[in-house]
Amino acid sequence: QVQLLESGGGLVQAGGSLRVSCAASGRAFSSYIMGWFRQAPGKEREFVAAISWNGGSTYYADSVKGRFTISRDNAKNTVYLQMNSLKPEDTAVYYCAGKGGAFTIRALREFDYWGQGTQVTVSS
Repeated sequence: QVQLLESGGGLVQAGGSLRVSCAASGRAFSSYIMGWFRQAPGKEREFVAAISWNGGSTYYADSVKGRFTISRDNAKNTVYLQMNSLKPEDTAVYYCAGKGGAFTIRALREFDYWGQGTQVTVSS
């Protein structure tokens, strides 16, 4: 089992940048697909980005493509989400998630392990 803890959220002005991190416990981290999701007030949780176990494959939601970058450091059991050119509509609680298995688009619909989330607020 993997426990996930997000950090790095905060308040940033539109156009600015922020990096959120997710620290994982457990030796299985390096074999897991890791993802980021977000949930804005009054909206359903939505997929943001995912990365394969070795970082060789990534996938992004269209709304963040070109602005956000997901990466991981397996030696540190940590996955990152670098967010640039932030917009007010990026305001949400950002959740880290993990799962085993093959990295396919269909597999990114559901994850097994979730963190508690970190708030990101983008002011206009």
